Amino acid sequence: MKTTNFLKVAVMALPLMLASCGSKKKVVTEEKPVVINTEQGKFLDKVSNNAQTTKFITSKVKFTVEMGNQNLSLTGNMRMKRDDVIRLQLMAFGFVEAARIEFTKDYVLVMDRINKQYLKAPYRQIDFLRNSGLNFYSLQALFWDELFQPNRTTLNADDIAKFKTTVDKDDVIISLEDGKIDYSWLASGNDGIIQMANILYKDRFNGNTQLNWDYVKFETLESTSKQFPTDMNIFLTTPKSEVKLGIKLNYVGHESDWETRTEVSNKYREVSIDEILRRFMAL
Repeated sequence: MKTTNFLKVAVMALPLMLASCGSKKKVVTEEKPVVINTEQGKFLDKVSNNAQTTKFITSKVKFTVEMGNQNLSLTGNMRMKRDDVIRLQLMAFGFVEAARIEFTKDYVLVMDRINKQYLKAPYRQIDFLRNSGLNFYSLQALFWDELFQPNRTTLNADDIAKFKTTVDKDDVIISLEDGKIDYSWLASGNDGIIQMANILYKDRFNGNTQLNWDYVKFETLESTSKQFPTDMNIFLTTPKSEVKLGIKLNYVGHESDWETRTEVSNKYREVSIDEILRRFMAL
């Protein structure tokens, strides 16, 4: 496949994920919670205490995308400011920015620098995010390996009490039900570090969709002495398609001297989610 088509796949994969997500795997079990309330509370506190306190996370990144028989590998950069922005930059030939994906508290921005087009939309206009109650803070929690609840910005003691826990050998499954959505996390029973997150949207008429986020490898940050995920696999499956996205971080730092918002030049043409998906499916 030509380099430009590879880049198109990378640019389009994330909007496809946001429109309807899924995975082959699911960490929810049919077992009833067996952890007593006191122990459950202590364990959830342990998980919550693993949350990072640093304000900035920056890193070089290697992205891999698999969809059907299409595979690609690209380098890039990740810049995140706590409670403000998540930015992914995809590079062509190692030094030219080909695409930019930016999550803020108010909108999602996808820029295709090769074709001079962009998508900018509030979360409510993206089907899966709206239906599943995901917002910026939920996506931040997925990147930062933390618990979250739909449509919440922070979790207080009452929120934490809504989670249920189930012992699974040496691990603990943390679960939360919200209407048609099942949220679940697989955490180490020893240190409470989350190893996997899963969101299942149940639709008996059109088929279920899922997002599964695996945390493969961690690195201890010098600034906080806490573990941060540096190798993540994201599995996306709908009744009609399946995508796997890999993210590997290198040289994790805490740079703060960068603009947190991208200004779109008037040379770019704004397109809709439907148009981006049509272009993607036509590859």
